[in-house]
Amino acid sequence: MKNYEKTGILSTKDFILPTKKQLKKGVAILECVQKIPCNPCVDSCPVGAISMKDINSLPVVDFDKCIACGKCVGACPGLAIFVVKIKEDKGLVTLPYEFLPVPSVGEQVSVLDREGKNQGEGIVQKVIKNGKTIIVTVEVDKDLIMDVRNIRVKI
Repeated sequence: MKNYEKTGILSTKDFILPTKKQLKKGVAILECVQKIPCNPCVDSCPVGAISMKDINSLPVVDFDKCIACGKCVGACPGLAIFVVKIKEDKGLVTLPYEFLPVPSVGEQVSVLDREGKNQGEGIVQKVIKNGKTIIVTVEVDKDLIMDVRNIRVKI
């Protein structure tokens, strides 16, 4: 039994990580671990960077093909896809967000890890509505891009 099956919390040991070079161009990180019939991420990718052996397999991203467009982030019904990028001394994390209030560009937010624990502060860079899912890009310390998976808007 894998650790996340006991705790309900993934760690970076549970999925394939991109290289530093790939992080500089930006890539989608698929944190999907359930083998269920689902493939919207595959269909949403305009460059064919996400594939599956069959409908019940886990999706896999080809980091070299990925253009970090983020279309898969909003397509995933499990909210399990994030786009990460290192930009100079900062990091950008694009994530699905389904809470109110919706943050605004330029707003300072708390950034949270997979357990919901505060990891510091971030600045909202972009907000896009994709159906019911809001896609938020937040600038964080570059060392946090593989840990930040949600935000908390300050009220």
